[in-house]
Amino acid sequence: MSILNEIITYNQKFVENKEYEPFQTTKFPDKGLVIVSCMDTRLTELMPSAMNIKNGDVKIIKSAGAVISHPFGSVMRSILVAIYALKAEEVMVIGHYDCGMSNVNADALIAQMQDRGVEPSTLDTLKYSGLDLKKWVQGFESVEESVQNSVELVRNHPLLPEGIKVHGLVIDPTTGKLDVVDADN
Repeated sequence: MSILNEIITYNQKFVENKEYEPFQTTKFPDKGLVIVSCMDTRLTELMPSAMNIKNGDVKIIKSAGAVISHPFGSVMRSILVAIYALKAEEVMVIGHYDCGMSNVNADALIAQMQDRGVEPSTLDTLKYSGLDLKKWVQGFESVEESVQNSVELVRNHPLLPEGIKVHGLVIDPTTGKLDVVDADN
């Protein structure tokens, strides 16, 4: 059975048994907070538990490395929607130690793309379209610096309203301990 079939089978029972009822809430974050976090599987339950976050409390945006790579990309758009349409008043960028994005080698990743069938002509098309693929997929050396860069991008965004606090943190993916990189007072 495929993973999709397993999920659909489970979901049918979940809905039939009304197991969704304890999770019902509104679309507005009760704590007025939007979090940008890494997609790392270790954080799925650990981070909310370590922060006393329950269903309905916050908006969580996931990206590789908790990186906000473009001021007008989908992550920043999601932050702005959370603020303007969904009443969020605070932003946290939360990276983590032992991140898969730390020290990602762009050349090795591009070689893996080619090994899995991406044609050199496709890479050329991207290059001639203005995309610096190596820069786009390159990881980071310091999670703290990466978090700080994302915090500064949000904090200095021309569409961010005044009064929105933006913080940067790093979480330990084993213990859940949070270290503050930048706190907006």
